[in-house]
Amino acid sequence: MPHFDLPLAELERYNPACVEPSDFDTFWADTLAEAREFDLNTQWDEVDVGYTELITEDVTFAGFGGHPIKGWMLRPRHATEALPAVVSYIGYGGGRGLLSEWTGIPSAGIAHFVMDLRGQGAGHRTGETPDPGVGGPHVGGFLTMGIENPSDYYYRRLFTDAVRAVEAVEAHPAVDPSRVILSGGSQGGAICLAAAALSPTVVGHTPIAAIVDVPFLSHVRRATELVNTAPYSELVSYFRTRRHSEERAFETLSYFDGVNFAARATLPALFSVGLLDDICPPSTVYAAFNAYAGDKEMVVYPYNGHENGGPFQDAEHLAFFRRVLGR
Repeated sequence: MPHFDLPLAELERYNPACVEPSDFDTFWADTLAEAREFDLNTQWDEVDVGYTELITEDVTFAGFGGHPIKGWMLRPRHATEALPAVVSYIGYGGGRGLLSEWTGIPSAGIAHFVMDLRGQGAGHRTGETPDPGVGGPHVGGFLTMGIENPSDYYYRRLFTDAVRAVEAVEAHPAVDPSRVILSGGSQGGAICLAAAALSPTVVGHTPIAAIVDVPFLSHVRRATELVNTAPYSELVSYFRTRRHSEERAFETLSYFDGVNFAARATLPALFSVGLLDDICPPSTVYAAFNAYAGDKEMVVYPYNGHENGGPFQDAEHLAFFRRVLGR
């Protein structure tokens, strides 16, 4: 498809005014304080799936509401010193998947934690974590779940899980808590932006960097005006029948918009964008990038869509890890 969004020169300057609730910081401070009333109760259970050079662990920790959240931890078996770690968040509909999907980063001498997503994991990767009161893994619907009230909204629970995951990883005995990096693409990029902004307010050590690929949930209203592809099509369908509900829904979404988190995040960050992306349109990605308060760099893929760089971007990740870790 041809480029459908702004030209690159305009994208690089695109810095829209986005709605920010007056109680945004209070809302999140109260949410995280409530979550921390529950002990993390982290369990790291080693599982043997045949990777002789890796230690692989099935992880459970307490997320929002004390709910048990699953994850995987993979790390080099023969490490003699505390390891840097990457915390990864997954795209829409996915879960932690299989251990075989995550062997690349630990092969570079870095511990890798992959957070499962409550209620998701019936799409492109399997998941094991239910969303209490809602149910186990299912397909779609997360974008409008509880959207009429910020306190009930699905992403309040999910973003809180993400911050608690950082706390859990920092407490792992094999991890150097001063060298934790956050990473995610698409929905995972949205979660990463939230964790980058919120983790320094609650955890013992501030993560040192973030990788934010083609982030979802940024400049959401514009996204719904540009594309009707999933997952944003869920909002379009919702508004089609819930006439006159737009303003209430967008008010809720403003508590979760990546642009508002980006303005509060100061970790060095690597972003990526595909200029043909009709799922997370380039201008919505640049809205978050240009609002981002920390040092940042953007990798641009002019002829790619939501897949952005694929394995080429994986190589960019590894180079970024080496830069921020001083390797």
